[in-house]
Amino acid sequence: MRKILIVGAGQSGLQLALGLQSSGYEVTLMSNRTADEIRAGRVMSTQCMFHTALQHERDLGLDFWETQAPRIEGLGVSVAAPDASRAIDWVGRLDGFAQSVDQRVKMAGWMETFAQRGGQLVIHGAAVGDLDYFSRSYDLVLVAAGKGELVSMFGRDETRSPYSEPQRALAVAYVHGLGPRPEHPDFDAVRCNVVPGVGELFVMPTLTTGGRADILFWEGVPGGPVDAFKGVKDPAEHLSLTLELMERFTPWEYARATRVELTDAGGTLAGRYAPTVRNPIGRLPGGGLVLGVADVVVANDPITGQGSNSASKCAAAYLAAIVEQGDKPFDEEWMRSTFDRYWRTAQHVTKWTNAMLAPPPEHVLNLLGAAGQLQPVADRFANGFNDPSDFENFFFDPEKTNAYLASVAGA
Repeated sequence: MRKILIVGAGQSGLQLALGLQSSGYEVTLMSNRTADEIRAGRVMSTQCMFHTALQHERDLGLDFWETQAPRIEGLGVSVAAPDASRAIDWVGRLDGFAQSVDQRVKMAGWMETFAQRGGQLVIHGAAVGDLDYFSRSYDLVLVAAGKGELVSMFGRDETRSPYSEPQRALAVAYVHGLGPRPEHPDFDAVRCNVVPGVGELFVMPTLTTGGRADILFWEGVPGGPVDAFKGVKDPAEHLSLTLELMERFTPWEYARATRVELTDAGGTLAGRYAPTVRNPIGRLPGGGLVLGVADVVVANDPITGQGSNSASKCAAAYLAAIVEQGDKPFDEEWMRSTFDRYWRTAQHVTKWTNAMLAPPPEHVLNLLGAAGQLQPVADRFANGFNDPSDFENFFFDPEKTNAYLASVAGA
């Protein structure tokens, strides 16, 4: 039985651990926190997983919360005018529903499942020296912990990382009591509110430790008026500031948020990071090799909501590559080909996400405007969140955009 060590118990690490476990591998999972500590801790992310990523969970029998989490059936875009009205406002319908489950709920539950199924769970914050020691006992070591010392083993890929500084300041609040969007009270949708030159406000339904909730997520242009959360430690102050900025810049969203309250004391998060693609292989002091997983090697800004989706897709690609390798060595050539397999999907996410961080060119504004008049355009843009490779066909190139809009308008 081949022995595999996975360091990091997030979406990718746990999904991969559980998948390998069910395929007969002897898996050790290292986490710096217990399931109870995760469940009782601070929120770790926003997350909205679309159909393809959710299907990877279903394929492994890990969709434990599918009947409890809100069914997200649409994705809407609003663009603020200078007077804080809406210059653009529409919602596209998803072909397959999306869902968001608070990672405190999911990761704690998956970790307990892994242990109950006989997996070896080690609660220990791993350093490079630890991996150097442990690596001799395993056929393969995978690093799925996207923060801390271990990430330094994976050098930055300059050719795939155009940004050296954070492009957004991030601020998250999980709340109860948000009212429905009056434009579609009969179904749930993620709402993306763009305030040109200022940032974006995302609003998404989720399942958290206390049941149904909604996430209010500001992405502020650094140095701008929404870049205001640094040093804010008090959760109540964080929520107050979130609502104040909503009232100023997105009053249509503020109108349904006047009675909200935080889900719990750990329901806020703020920070920033530079989007980075790293080299996938880390070399240990003793000469051993480790393979980076998901956002260890491809960390995109959350503006396109792809983090948990990419983590799920990476885990699925790596699982298939490991199983296909059989008894052959997990050498450097295999590691590179395995990452390349994931990059075939991830490259589209990175290109699209980096484009969304820049001011939109005229043809993209025309596309977003047309979506308000042509429902097929709105639907196609919404479904691009599930399959970002489709943006190559109608988003990046002005000629392709114009040809697509002309074809839809003339249909």
